[in-house]
Amino acid sequence: MLASRIGRIKPSASSTAAQRARELKAQGHDIISLTQGEPDFPTPEHVKEAAYEAMRRDDTRYTNVDGTIELKEAVCAKFRRENGLAYAPDEISVGTGGKQVIYNALMATLDPGDEVIVPAPYWVSYTDMTVLAEGVPVEVPCAPGHKFKLLPEDLERAITPRTRWLILNSPNNPSGATYTREELKALAAVLLRHPHVWVLADDIYEHIIYDGFEFATIAEVEPQLCERTLTVNGVSKAYSMTGWRIGYAGGPKALIGAMAVLQSQSTNNPSSISQAAAVSALTGPQEYVKGRTEIFRERRDAAVKILNTAPGISCSSPEGAFYVFASCAQIMGRRTPQGQALRTDEDFVLYVLDAEGVALVHGAAYGMSPYFRLSYGASLDEVKEGCRRIARACERLS
Repeated sequence: MLASRIGRIKPSASSTAAQRARELKAQGHDIISLTQGEPDFPTPEHVKEAAYEAMRRDDTRYTNVDGTIELKEAVCAKFRRENGLAYAPDEISVGTGGKQVIYNALMATLDPGDEVIVPAPYWVSYTDMTVLAEGVPVEVPCAPGHKFKLLPEDLERAITPRTRWLILNSPNNPSGATYTREELKALAAVLLRHPHVWVLADDIYEHIIYDGFEFATIAEVEPQLCERTLTVNGVSKAYSMTGWRIGYAGGPKALIGAMAVLQSQSTNNPSSISQAAAVSALTGPQEYVKGRTEIFRERRDAAVKILNTAPGISCSSPEGAFYVFASCAQIMGRRTPQGQALRTDEDFVLYVLDAEGVALVHGAAYGMSPYFRLSYGASLDEVKEGCRRIARACERLS
């Protein structure tokens, strides 16, 4: 017999779509998967070498529950160097991916009925993790006219006495929206009036920003919020280490301690080998990260250009991350060559998969319809061909 909580959540839409694409490929279908948030670049050689060295040293045993001291010190140095944030090692949590770190934070802090403000569109897991922790996700739509960003007045209206957290993801998955220092300062001004509200700043796409944009994080912009901010990051996106599963966060000592207790009764420590690799990623050469971002920019520009030629599709150019969040509102109500009416964004992405072999994720999974998310973590050729196929599928609608 399954627990009732399982019925209140759903599988990750992006993971499900990616798995379906892999299954179709294995069956021999010509599939271009533009679903998952995963760079196609290899993990850097010096990072892999650090893992080999750890194995040669037999560093293959349990570590401290929430991270080795070496990795915590590397994270502290990263926060000082890149974000102007001063954390001690006992204010750092290391988990099996950023997802576990966020899950731990919500599980450690939410009582039944506590509210979590989630600007929409949002990463698919925020709301379901909140529900698992018996909290209430409060979705706040962020209009495309405001570049999918949360406005201070909308934040003010969403706060209640039960509000526990604001989750702020910048650059944003799926929209690519990235907050300026001034925009963060305006949100911080609201939060300073509500001292019971904490901030979970998900900065996992920090290094993937374009067009000279200067990244900022809210605890840096408003130091008065440091004592109630958890700044989350990881090595997955910037260093192409998604499978290594290392995420980390800096925050108040009491919260970090509570998260460690929770982790001790779930997974215990992250992989010792992955932790050694993450130390090398954070302390080693960083120049290649910018080079890879330039490749992402080229893919972004190609995707946006082609998609905007597709009948019924429109999208803006994202400021960060590696996703295009495109509107298919003008597609709704049109019919496929087989006569099926497309009434939802899920109908549309299933049609594109069947008609042209391009796997996407529907916008409803991110809290906003009718849209779809396209990841340009794939190669430039795949991105271009995938977008051309999407355009071709749109042209056949009536």
